[in-house]
Amino acid sequence: MPLVRISLREGKPAAYRRAIGETVHRAMVEAVNAPPLDRFQVITEHPADGLIYDPAYLGIERTDDIVFVQITLNAGRTVEQKKALYARIVELLAENPGIRPQDVLISLVEVPRENWSFGEGVAQYAS
Repeated sequence: MPLVRISLREGKPAAYRRAIGETVHRAMVEAVNAPPLDRFQVITEHPADGLIYDPAYLGIERTDDIVFVQITLNAGRTVEQKKALYARIVELLAENPGIRPQDVLISLVEVPRENWSFGEGVAQYAS
């Protein structure tokens, strides 16, 4: 169960935010075999002083259109799957809604399966 947190600068239209969420979910389904109905996302907008980033870290030129994508998911994906996920997210976001690849920062947080409860106070994935 991935939980996706997407942060961006305030002022973008709802369709733009929706496209980001849909695109990230599609990439997870395609690249790391996330279940198609397993979609849990939090999309937040931040004022200019609430979204801090280095505009040239590692020689990558970023703009104020930067989008942070943090994905919490079960541990166990290979490095190749993670690389494929990063590449697919950037590729799809460039297509729709048109975000520059340089403006996409992705972070994965891997957790054990027993660290999830989908409701009812039950750890559904715990052995």
